[in-house]
Amino acid sequence: MAVLKPQVLIIEDEEDIRELVRYNLEREHVAVSEAESGEAGLKAAVQKKPDLILLDLMLPGKDGLQVCREL
Repeated sequence: MAVLKPQVLIIEDEEDIRELVRYNLEREHVAVSEAESGEAGLKAAVQKKPDLILLDLMLPGKDGLQVCREL
């Protein structure tokens, strides 16, 4: 029986931060998806249905609080 990896979505506009978080999560055998804006993050959340979302508050377009409310 295959073990399913936890799914995490990172919604962060700064590429360096996304890379650092992704690197550390993948080292712990977590499947990672990324989005760099609030709008893209909402779409990814609906499509992928992650187990956890790491959400930046200060995003271009819809900010993190708006995204959180819509989720």
